[in-house]
Amino acid sequence: MKTSENRRVLIISPHFPPSNLAAVHRSRLFAQHLPSYGWEPLVLMVDEKYYEEKLDPNLVRLVDPGLKIERSGAFPVTRPRLVGDIGLRAFFQLYAKAKALIKKERIDFLYIPIPSFYVALLGRWLHRSTGVRYGIDYIDPWVHRFPGSDRKFSRHWWSTRIARLLEPIAVKKASLITGVAEGYYRGVRERNPHLQDNCIFGAMPYGGEAEDHRIVAGLGIRPYLFGPRKDRLQMVYAGAMLPKAYAPLEAVFQSIRENPELFRDVEFHFIGTGKTANDPEGYNIKPLAEQYGLWRTVVYEYPQRIPYMDVLVHLDAAGGVFVLGSTEPHYTPSKVYQAVLSGKPVAAVLHGKSTAVEVIRRAKAGLVLDFDGEEGVGAIGKEFAVFFAAFREFFEKFDPAAVDMTEFNTYSAGNVTKQLAGYLNQAYNIQ
Repeated sequence: MKTSENRRVLIISPHFPPSNLAAVHRSRLFAQHLPSYGWEPLVLMVDEKYYEEKLDPNLVRLVDPGLKIERSGAFPVTRPRLVGDIGLRAFFQLYAKAKALIKKERIDFLYIPIPSFYVALLGRWLHRSTGVRYGIDYIDPWVHRFPGSDRKFSRHWWSTRIARLLEPIAVKKASLITGVAEGYYRGVRERNPHLQDNCIFGAMPYGGEAEDHRIVAGLGIRPYLFGPRKDRLQMVYAGAMLPKAYAPLEAVFQSIRENPELFRDVEFHFIGTGKTANDPEGYNIKPLAEQYGLWRTVVYEYPQRIPYMDVLVHLDAAGGVFVLGSTEPHYTPSKVYQAVLSGKPVAAVLHGKSTAVEVIRRAKAGLVLDFDGEEGVGAIGKEFAVFFAAFREFFEKFDPAAVDMTEFNTYSAGNVTKQLAGYLNQAYNIQ
């Protein structure tokens, strides 16, 4: 048996820099820090020429130049677009490449972050053909009820049923199941009780990487979506909108409409919140803002996803960072870690059971208005004005140097990866 000093892990991450999807950073940061904890990573990605989203060449600057990366092919997207999911289009190519790498590189463990959910099936298939042990990392829940899941034969209805069919197949022989928070995989554990005896479970939040911010500062990128204004408190929300985040957002907008004086010099800038990554007209926030009379006075939206490093630049240009959670307790926004590392005060509206609540409070990086799921959404509308008045006072006194980075370092990418290495060691040594 190999010693921990030379164990090798193959990470199958179909999207990887220069992909601009948010999930690539989890794989990137794991790969960056694993060597410090006795695991040598090898990343298998799909060649970027098969990606649909706009690429961000600057992201490659954040990847360790010593990291070993292999690429697979994929089937191109057809017109009309019948299959877009990269995990489906590259499934057989990823399998063939991974099988060859496992044998050639003497891989000790296979680790598969999802989504794409379909690539989780590669773990079971490769375990059967090579004997390699495998783990699945739940960046999002697979079996998940969306609004519309109960409408028969709708897209979400089919997605839920396919997930319930495929997930048990994928996890049946898994040695490790991890997730951003326990809630992301709790259902997996409950639906597959046989895993209790032969599988390690562990939660690791998204980790923040201070080095990303330092690198961006030296690139000379300027904000272009809005210009900094000293006469405005400009708040930035950057990232996708989840279906179950709209109810809290509407409660926030209701409060803003009812307290115009408090928000007369405040701007909320929503970046990358559109219906699809590349559609500059795919507004999600604008209709709701118009409904409450806030569009282009208090609320602004830029639907198209912008490069990760550009996001960091706009966070730096803002006065503060707005973080909005979901009515689901397991949802832990990765944007929290970007927000804290930006050095700007954070105003967050989060489910009380989200792990991000303690991240912000312990680091003294901002204020949190927490609520209790769908039942507590109504209270947001009543309490947000008082909360934001307190945030304005916090903003006036905020000193980035006072943020407890010692506390926040618990959530650094390095420490989060240390947790992963511990789980890998346990899973590798299962008898």
